[in-house]
Amino acid sequence: MHTASFEGVRDAARQIAGHAVRTPLIESPALNERLGGRVLMKAENLQVAGAFKFRGAWNRISRLNADELARGVVAYSSGNHAQAVAAAARRMGTHAIIVMPADSPKVKVEGVIAFGGEVRMYDRYTESREAIGEEIAATRGCVLVRPFDDPFIIEGQGTTGLEIIEQAREQGVERIDQLLCGASGGGLIAGINLSMAAFSPETPVIGVEPEAYNDTLLSLAAGERLTHAPVARPSICDALMTDRPGELTFPINRRLERVVTVSDAEVAEAVGYAFRTLKQVVEPGGAVSLAALLSGKVEAANTTTVLVLSGGNVDPGLFSDIIKGRFVAH
Repeated sequence: MHTASFEGVRDAARQIAGHAVRTPLIESPALNERLGGRVLMKAENLQVAGAFKFRGAWNRISRLNADELARGVVAYSSGNHAQAVAAAARRMGTHAIIVMPADSPKVKVEGVIAFGGEVRMYDRYTESREAIGEEIAATRGCVLVRPFDDPFIIEGQGTTGLEIIEQAREQGVERIDQLLCGASGGGLIAGINLSMAAFSPETPVIGVEPEAYNDTLLSLAAGERLTHAPVARPSICDALMTDRPGELTFPINRRLERVVTVSDAEVAEAVGYAFRTLKQVVEPGGAVSLAALLSGKVEAANTTTVLVLSGGNVDPGLFSDIIKGRFVAH
């Protein structure tokens, strides 16, 4: 059985070359001045389909054989993995069925449809997306492309970390003092952990979660995979509303230095700051690491910090409310 590894990340980098974007590692003098340190931001909001997810989706789907491609693929996602799978499937000439929660941002549903995907809605609070996806795979013969619990997905996302290391060196960074990344199912941060363990093991990797969806924090404290309790309230970070860490990702992410949580109000401030000051459109789930710095949850003074802006697929109405100061956190 294939197991996620750093060699797999290297292979994924070759697999996605020419298909995924080598997104820039950007820096803002204004942000550096505000925080008193150097901050480098990996702009995955500029990735194909607007989020890091395309890396893993392409690494997985581009490896399917002719018979598997003829049968099509199925995935479940709140939106970013959904769009990435639909985009990769279209490029590979196959059909994608995407199981999405009924409360997914409209922009993400429209994105899936624009890439040629077929959408199947479900209620995230009363139905199991995993069960629906597995049923579709069984009855229609589709290949199930999981959002994070797949070694090829983890390795594809790990190319983000590989690029960060390469680009930081190109920019004269001798040491990354800390790296921040959102933690949901854990695919992205697990892949980054594989890269950092190989190339920069002394760099602490810090996970960031929404307050209401702190399952990684709880799981690391307990030493086993737990869900948030008792029942999580909604969050504007729709991309990070997974109920528990992945079975494959959790063991890798045990190397996290720590996990911090941020409120919706802090995330909204980060989304607004990214637009006004960084000139970047970042969705709430993609802005949690920036929120952790701006709110002081993680100190950046006198350090070199890298963070991941993991996606930019924000609902236009929500984005408008945030940048106009009309958003009120519940």
